[in-house]
Amino acid sequence: QVQLVESGGGLVQPGGSLRLSCAASGTIFDIATMGWYRQAPGKQRELVASVLGSGGTNYADSVKGRVTISRDNAKNMVYLQMNSLNPEDTAVYYCNVVARTKLFGGYSNYWGKGTLVTVSS
Repeated sequence: QVQLVESGGGLVQPGGSLRLSCAASGTIFDIATMGWYRQAPGKQRELVASVLGSGGTNYADSVKGRVTISRDNAKNMVYLQMNSLNPEDTAVYYCNVVARTKLFGGYSNYWGKGTLVTVSS
């Protein structure tokens, strides 16, 4: 199995920045995609950003230009640098990876427990 642990959430003022980190551990053969999702109160979970092993990235329109996702393949970590935060960014942020645990195994989705980001003055 794969375990994900997020860190870096907290309270930040509008216009501020936060950096989220996620560490993947366990029986990992390889990780295809690493990403961040978020869920605001009363809303569905949505993709924030994702990054492939090749480095290709995908961002939600609402965060383009303000958010940068990166990964460290050697450490099985993914980061989310968020700038110019606004109250609409308030949500629980979840780390997600698509990984396999053995060479001839299939890929599965794994989720962290989430870290709360609150943007408020």
